[in-house]
Amino acid sequence: MQNVKRKTTVPPLYLIRNERLTPPPHLLAGERVVLFDGECVLCRRLVQTLIRADWKKKIHLATVQSRPGKDLLRWAGLSDENFNTIAYIADGQVSIRSDAFFQALIQLGWPWRTLRILRFLPRKPRDGLYNYVARNRYRWFGKLPGGTLPPDDGQGRRYLDGGRG
Repeated sequence: MQNVKRKTTVPPLYLIRNERLTPPPHLLAGERVVLFDGECVLCRRLVQTLIRADWKKKIHLATVQSRPGKDLLRWAGLSDENFNTIAYIADGQVSIRSDAFFQALIQLGWPWRTLRILRFLPRKPRDGLYNYVARNRYRWFGKLPGGTLPPDDGQGRRYLDGGRG
């Protein structure tokens, strides 16, 4: 047999597979999580919108400053120091930047799910825009003090650390 390289549709930088075959910490089989910056005002607003839109409570949440957030970043092979994007973890795969945003949208209902059509835009410009906003988010929207509690999730186990930040 020949050694044939398999084509992947997603570059390794944007979809990180865990070759260790260990399940992600703090998640049960089939659970998914969005990791976000708990000190970012823009991120906080987006998470509040996600909480309202995800009425079936399919997506768990964790700040990158929390213990579960740091554990999940290390598990994924990502730096837990100065992590300046969002990450989406499901089924042993990690998506970051705009791909994480689109993976979360797939879990939501109407009308949010329709926004995923934007994923057909070329990755370079959409991640370029994402990175530009990420670099300027504190200057434009502000920064919360460390230890600020994340947005209220109502009832249920939405935050992996119980919302303690």
